[in-house]
Amino acid sequence: MTTTAWRADPYTDALSRGRGRLFLRRDDGWMLPLDVERWCGAPDRADLTVLRRCLGPVLDIGCGPGRLVAALTAQGRTALGIDVSPAAVDRTRRSGGRALCRSVFDPLPGEGTWRTALLIDGNIGIGGDPVALLRRVAELTGGPARIVAETTADDTTDERCEVRVEDADGARGAPFPWARVGARALSRHAAAAGWRQARQWTAGGRVFVELRRR
Repeated sequence: MTTTAWRADPYTDALSRGRGRLFLRRDDGWMLPLDVERWCGAPDRADLTVLRRCLGPVLDIGCGPGRLVAALTAQGRTALGIDVSPAAVDRTRRSGGRALCRSVFDPLPGEGTWRTALLIDGNIGIGGDPVALLRRVAELTGGPARIVAETTADDTTDERCEVRVEDADGARGAPFPWARVGARALSRHAAAAGWRQARQWTAGGRVFVELRRR
């Protein structure tokens, strides 16, 4: 997986400021706005529904600036964020969370012991292959583990694409593989990776799915 893309200046600059207009952009012109302000803020009501589903030690995959890791840490919970962006990891640490600059496919501490894995803010798309990602998460978790993932609002979405991080001025990073997955498609991918869908809910216009080991 390419990790340099999320180290591009537009993303780093936006995280440093805590704001900025960023997009995921395909070569065909399709663009997806990235909600930098929300990522850099405190957990909102939708995020709180995710935090309530977390049991045991929590691994936040693609933690970004770390709002969820920081909130769990403040509650006295064991939580670790991982992200390939040094700026994201730095911001997570400054907010009081614990984070490492790693890909989910790198060796990680506590492999096989994490009880909850988070794939929020579209991070089911990491690597462009949801089945491979979910299989990797199965290696990282142990016991009656669960995944809480955020999906697209359209539950039929199931696409692979190459995207770049781009800002409003057209500055862009390197291309990298990504996936966009709705709840129905996620259920299929989960089954192929040894997980089952336990529940689905909507909060704040965002869609979440909880997966459990089969």
